Amino acid sequence: MRALLFAALAALSLSACDDDNGSGAEPVTEVPAQATIKLIGLNDFHGTLNPPGNTSVPDPGDPTKTVALPGGGAAWLATLVAQEKAKNPLNVVVAAGDLIGATPLVSALFRDEPTIEALNLAGLEFSSVGNHEFDKGKAEIQRMQAGGCFQPEDSGTCQNGRFAGASYKYLAANVVDSATTRPLFPAYATKEFDVGGKKLKVGFIGLVLKETPTIVTPAGVAGLEFRDEAEAANAAVAELKAQGVRAIVVLIHQGAFTTGAFNDKSCPGVNGELLAILPKLDAEIDAVVSGHTHWAYLCKGKLKNDKEVPYTSAGANGRYLTTIDLTLDTASGDVVASDAKNLVVVNNTAPNPKPSSYPTVTPDAAVEALVARYNTLTKPLQDRLIGAITGDMTRAANTAGESALGDVIADAQLEATRAAGKGNAVAAFMNPGGIRADFVASQISGGEKAGEVTYGEAFTVQPFGNSLVTMTLTGAQIDTLLEQQFDNPAVGQSRFLQISAGFSYSWDNAAAVGAKVDPATIRINGVAVDPAASYRVTVNSFLATGGDRFFVLASGSERLGGAQDIDALVDYFRARTPLAPGPQNRITRLN
Repeated sequence: MRALLFAALAALSLSACDDDNGSGAEPVTEVPAQATIKLIGLNDFHGTLNPPGNTSVPDPGDPTKTVALPGGGAAWLATLVAQEKAKNPLNVVVAAGDLIGATPLVSALFRDEPTIEALNLAGLEFSSVGNHEFDKGKAEIQRMQAGGCFQPEDSGTCQNGRFAGASYKYLAANVVDSATTRPLFPAYATKEFDVGGKKLKVGFIGLVLKETPTIVTPAGVAGLEFRDEAEAANAAVAELKAQGVRAIVVLIHQGAFTTGAFNDKSCPGVNGELLAILPKLDAEIDAVVSGHTHWAYLCKGKLKNDKEVPYTSAGANGRYLTTIDLTLDTASGDVVASDAKNLVVVNNTAPNPKPSSYPTVTPDAAVEALVARYNTLTKPLQDRLIGAITGDMTRAANTAGESALGDVIADAQLEATRAAGKGNAVAAFMNPGGIRADFVASQISGGEKAGEVTYGEAFTVQPFGNSLVTMTLTGAQIDTLLEQQFDNPAVGQSRFLQISAGFSYSWDNAAAVGAKVDPATIRINGVAVDPAASYRVTVNSFLATGGDRFFVLASGSERLGGAQDIDALVDYFRARTPLAPGPQNRITRLN
């Protein structure tokens, strides 16, 4: 409160008394010893323009229980941003990537221009790139920044006459054009704040996880080099220091997980890839705004020289907003204290069971009008019925790594490519990261009945527009593929492919990495797979080139392209509706 008072006083000019001759003296401006800058942050928005549904948060009356609040939505997020800005005129709005990509139909149908326009209206100023910013390649993310219509003209873009591009600046210190060795976007930017006539600068460095090429289709990162995050950040710090900037914030699309709630500053059970980067960062850095894991947290970690700084995340899909109050010494320009909070975006579309603890916000009129316009344009396709489900189909995996929804999607892809001339496939594999939402029987997105599924809901589940690729693998390569599920995405971690009906295997949790799958248990339609024989298998185009570290798929031969994954899913629904959740009985875990 004291720092906020100083900030307010800094904007006032104090007039001196007249001297003995009666002449007017020049106004005297008092510079406070400290000033507080408010950072307002978000990450992993993924074009969630409409409210994504209820957000589960701790019940203030009993933290062991949760309460469901109507949350998110771009218009409500924009209002909360405005409310936080109004608390302190010294403010800046920042983001940590994945603002676009893997987006619902209302954004994706127009190549994510609606999301950029909404974030412009919300006042975003700086953002790192995320891995999903590269889903459609280098040229497209550059268009997102610079503006212009995507060609051909019938692409659905520039619905407002022209697309001006992002008014905020994308930052990418560790992304370099391979041909020119120049950064794709600026490594950093600064914002200057006037505190009683004293100019204070804060620097912002943008970073994306260096493993981006392993989780984005090769076409998306073609011609780009992703360098070490800490080395790139520290090089940018040196340049900022040379310019006299002492307050520095990193915006990084890499993150962590905790077992605590969104506002639990004790960060219980914290882990994740970001933790290996923090100790390598220059001690001149004062805060880290992070993302990628879709987890909301407020933690503190140590950089070089054991300097402790906050590192935060606002979860995903606009459900939360992070604020970090940085207190600067006005003489040195350096940060001397910080305080971080995560706020829930609670919209006013339904009763709030805990109004005093979780206040609601009303929608911002300009953003609401923008989203409504795109909703109207999207509605005919969005609300088209494709079938029905008998119960919830979720991405939640059992202990063996198999999900009910993963089963259904793999089955749909096999069905689309099993016929002669379409691939002759005998098995299909689906990466779990490509399944972005659940089918919930009670969910009503348009005018459909409970249990009915719309095209828009299916698109939200599979939003990438990948095509199906059928290829030939040997039995030995299939065994290698299954072994590549372990130590993936990192050492000691697993990423389980979802498999189609008729394919089965067992894996031993106690066995060493590289030998977890017994080749004798790999079966197709009940017949053991022969290591020397050849089999036709289907994957999406992302996996087909070795995405998600399934490198053996890049060696598959006799490739045949097929339909888009979303079309395969829609056709499967129409042919077999109502669909039951997958049985989750194809993968067996031992020990």
